[in-house]
Amino acid sequence: MIKVLNLYAGLGGNRKLWNDCKVTAVEMEEDIVEVYKDQFPNDEVVIGDAHEYLLNNHDKYDFIWSSPPCQTHSKMMKATRHKKNRYSDMSLYQEIIFLQHFFKGRWIVENVKPYYKPVVEPSQEIGRHLFWSNFKIDKFNIKNFKNFINADSKEEIQALKDWLGIHYEGNIYYKENHSPGQVLRNCVHPETGEHIFELAKKVIKQDNQKQTKLF
Repeated sequence: MIKVLNLYAGLGGNRKLWNDCKVTAVEMEEDIVEVYKDQFPNDEVVIGDAHEYLLNNHDKYDFIWSSPPCQTHSKMMKATRHKKNRYSDMSLYQEIIFLQHFFKGRWIVENVKPYYKPVVEPSQEIGRHLFWSNFKIDKFNIKNFKNFINADSKEEIQALKDWLGIHYEGNIYYKENHSPGQVLRNCVHPETGEHIFELAKKVIKQDNQKQTKLF
């Protein structure tokens, strides 16, 4: 069974359709963790800093998925409604470079298209997503949600929950964000997560077969 590290796990959108795997999820926000645990009671869940956890535990896993916070990289960062000056969080690129050079398994880092030219060239660009990985990701259709960026009404929040297949009572707010839709918009759609994970599983299986032949 594949050992998977799911970093910045959030509500678990990317993980929802994964199978035949043992997952360790790392998430810092405790109210988000409670929703994740309800969905995936068999996963090991670590409440803590995903960036540090990766550094200290990467060698325990076959596959790593990392979706660092995207807010400081997004094009919305430059929109007029954002009045606060902020540096882009370069830990995104620290993780990519670290995984490229120090992780022996298969990995993927996902984020939004930034408002600047990416510091490290992505492996694939699909829809609003950029992917960095050490295995090939083919082009595929990513499901879209109408009015995705601004969905905040009660009806839209419910529609987002239904779209993702993630349900919980009331609203959850991500950090200091006042939008009840933000925590849902942070999710990778389950079908995107499934498609990429299935590609990774095939490559990991091939890796294991090659290694077995060597011995």
